[in-house]
Amino acid sequence: MPRTVLRATVASGAIAAAVFAANPASAATVPTAPSPSDTAAISGLLASPDTAARLSHTKFPGAAPAAAHAMRAAADANTQIPVYEPTAAFINGESDVPAALAYVASPAHLADGREATVWAQPSKAGWQVVNVASGNDEQVHAAAAHGGYLLHEPQVNAWYSVTGDTVTVLDGAVSGVPAGTRVTLAAYRAELQKRYGDKLPGSTYDKTGAGGGYAVPAPNTGTDGSSAIALAIGGAAAAAAGGAFFLRRRSQPSK
Repeated sequence: MPRTVLRATVASGAIAAAVFAANPASAATVPTAPSPSDTAAISGLLASPDTAARLSHTKFPGAAPAAAHAMRAAADANTQIPVYEPTAAFINGESDVPAALAYVASPAHLADGREATVWAQPSKAGWQVVNVASGNDEQVHAAAAHGGYLLHEPQVNAWYSVTGDTVTVLDGAVSGVPAGTRVTLAAYRAELQKRYGDKLPGSTYDKTGAGGGYAVPAPNTGTDGSSAIALAIGGAAAAAAGGAFFLRRRSQPSK
């Protein structure tokens, strides 16, 4: 199904700030958002010649849209959407913070006019582009989050908005939960425990490598878009995640 085009500008840190203001009592459960210095670093990264070159060389399979035309490949450095993912520490009850920052998404377009999304992650060497994905999923879901922070559950490709103690389903995907469904954080944790409780780091599932396990791999900065390629939360973010789940690339290989 074609992705809906919906532009939404979400400044890094704005999501978390809105949650703090509306729910001061639950501030301790809000994951750490990108700092102003992170936002500045990401802006510089997105506007760099290296990112423009990467976008200009990325191609998705199939014919370009009829309305597309040759243009300068570029990313929107002013639109930064923090995307968070559940952590093992939350699932197993060691932390009340539901998620950790997985990546920051920014809309872009390729040289053939196709929409794309640049994923930036922190590493010991600073912020880096780790993937160029097709479409604009993050923009669509961020616009629907209405001030909550954006939570992605990659194993079932489900998207949520989290505000205080409330988790709202934005897109249940294969989990089958209707959009608009609201549950408490405790209820969401219980569901995560059912899905992943026996698959966390250190489990038999993980040690045997079944389904790839849930260990955090090294950051991948290679070919954009191979499906089912693991991306890691880099550096300190990985440690804070307490065993972060890996992301699944959803774009197609570059050519």
